[in-house]
Amino acid sequence: MTEFWLISAPGEKTCQQTWDKMMVVTTRTNNLSTNNKFNIPDLKVGTLDVLVGLSDELAKLDTFVESVVKKVAQYMADVLEDSRDKVQENLLANGVDLVTYITRFQWDMAKYPIKQSLKNISEIISKQATQIDNDLKARASAYNNLKGNLQNLERKNAGSLLTRSLADIVKKEDFVLDSEYLITMLVVVPKTSYAEWQKTYETLAEMVVPRSTKLLFEDNDSGLFSVTLFRKAVDDFKHKARENKFTVRDFQYNEEEMKADKEEMTRLSTDKKKQFGPLVRWLKVNFSEAFIAWIHIKALRVFVESVLSFNVPVLPPSPALLCKSEQLMSLHPPKLFTFPHVVTGHVNYCFYIVFPPFYFI
Repeated sequence: MTEFWLISAPGEKTCQQTWDKMMVVTTRTNNLSTNNKFNIPDLKVGTLDVLVGLSDELAKLDTFVESVVKKVAQYMADVLEDSRDKVQENLLANGVDLVTYITRFQWDMAKYPIKQSLKNISEIISKQATQIDNDLKARASAYNNLKGNLQNLERKNAGSLLTRSLADIVKKEDFVLDSEYLITMLVVVPKTSYAEWQKTYETLAEMVVPRSTKLLFEDNDSGLFSVTLFRKAVDDFKHKARENKFTVRDFQYNEEEMKADKEEMTRLSTDKKKQFGPLVRWLKVNFSEAFIAWIHIKALRVFVESVLSFNVPVLPPSPALLCKSEQLMSLHPPKLFTFPHVVTGHVNYCFYIVFPPFYFI
């Protein structure tokens, strides 16, 4: 797991001097972090009232966009199923891995024009993330329904002989069909009771056709036997079979229904394969879009909080520092930056902005 901190500090005469000071205290002296410049353009500042309101809105938007990023990533893992080892290679931002995108971050002027106000840019991102979220819900619902219906049919053809569908096991010639008096029953017999079945099935009820039983299929535990008897003896036969721990399966041979079930499974399987490729491509594209939007929200928050806290214009192009570290949290704030011209004992007033770390795998 990778942890990133976005740090903004009041600048020296140049941003490079601030950067050099950061490098001294975090890498050259203590080797606490790997630092990168996080480039934020010269955005429109606006009025103080707008900035104060925007600060709260951006915090909420940050949480929302992050949730969209995570939902898209999680659904990518769900869709890939047995190929989850390929999830990471599909979760890219602008065609590069996420660490590379963050450490080489450049503001996307085409998506988020800096001539727009901060409020407008945040609204663009909000609409974009909301659209991705809504589209994901719709696509996931359709694909999950398709997948669920297919799994239900597959489950019917799996499991033990006591519960699974028998349609793909039996054949037409296994049954006495279109008889007014005779009927073929299917009975599940434990393997340990084969001999008992052969010895007793003819006496479980009156009017069982002698030597009519036949082993049709067997799994690890049981065998499926057919037996023919008169229709009037069915209830008595079921009762006696249950007493002897033989399970009669209720099954009527219907070619049309069996054919329809097979066609439905084929259709669902084909539809799932058709939807899989486009869905994965959509997830890749929109994960990238959501992640890019999320990092731009981070940039907006750094910019707004810097202006509100420092009350000075933000110097382009590097008002923020990007730190990747597991140990940086152990540094107390006064040790991080010391500015000769800034001396204060007020704990509530900070002279740099450190956003809570954000993570991704």
